[in-house]
Amino acid sequence: MEQLNFDTVILGGGPAGLSAAIYSSRGAVSTAIIDTNMFGGQPSNYLELENYPGFQMVGGYDLMEKFEEHADKFGVHKFPMQEIKSIDLKSKKIITNEHEFNAKTIIIATGAQPMKLGVPGEKEFVGRGVSYCAVCDGAFYKGKIVAVVGGGNAAVEEAMYLTKFADKVYVIHRRDELRADKIVQERAFKNEKLEFIWDTVVKEIKGSDLVNSVVLENVKTKEVSELSINGIFPYIGMSPNVENFTGQLQQDARGFIITDETMATSVEGVYAVGDVRTTPLRQVITAAADGAVGAVYAVKYLETLKEVAVK
Repeated sequence: MEQLNFDTVILGGGPAGLSAAIYSSRGAVSTAIIDTNMFGGQPSNYLELENYPGFQMVGGYDLMEKFEEHADKFGVHKFPMQEIKSIDLKSKKIITNEHEFNAKTIIIATGAQPMKLGVPGEKEFVGRGVSYCAVCDGAFYKGKIVAVVGGGNAAVEEAMYLTKFADKVYVIHRRDELRADKIVQERAFKNEKLEFIWDTVVKEIKGSDLVNSVVLENVKTKEVSELSINGIFPYIGMSPNVENFTGQLQQDARGFIITDETMATSVEGVYAVGDVRTTPLRQVITAAADGAVGAVYAVKYLETLKEVAVK
């Protein structure tokens, strides 16, 4: 197995990781960025972004492509499609199916993934009516009836996107009002293809070869009903991608990594940026900002190591 040595190794190639790579490389330190998939992260699946400054409207894939091109300009070493075997944060060693990476600093930018409903039928029907990406799978539901679960920006925006294909989109929300931004809500309430089911949770997903219905329960009345649909898209929140190193550093109750304002974690020389850390807002712009801060302080940390070596 090939051994590779870098000053900084970044785990994750989404907006936080790519931003960190740009700032790290500009700090004149050798930088590698590793991802288990292709670079771009979740925003690559977003059809459109309208809240990234400087772009009134931009495709998610297009924006991430620009991030990657910017990182290339500064000579970042890129390692996509890596299967992670083990990560030891204390020794700064990452082993993949192809390489052994030894680093002086690590920046964790592994992001988060959609939370699961955890109900019967969900796991069984993934890819057969259960999906966590409307942009990826929306076209399969042309002329059909689907449901989106959740009440935040992601849920409502994805529900509106699905109306481009589906004849009917139900938005199932456990509360009696949405959490989405007001401007997003206003657009949604004007969409004639959307119907909102309030104070309701999904109890079961049913079907034969494909999803054909969901069992619902009203959280106030406890009334149980069954709704006929062809597909369901849960957008109920995010959980951090920390399975390769969980327990090695301080995390909150949900598993998100706790950092200080410099993005430093409880492990010396290890930083966490973007959606994987405890943060009040998870957006492309905040992920990119985190990446910049984390990389700048990782470079400062490397400078202290040189001072120690000199002494």
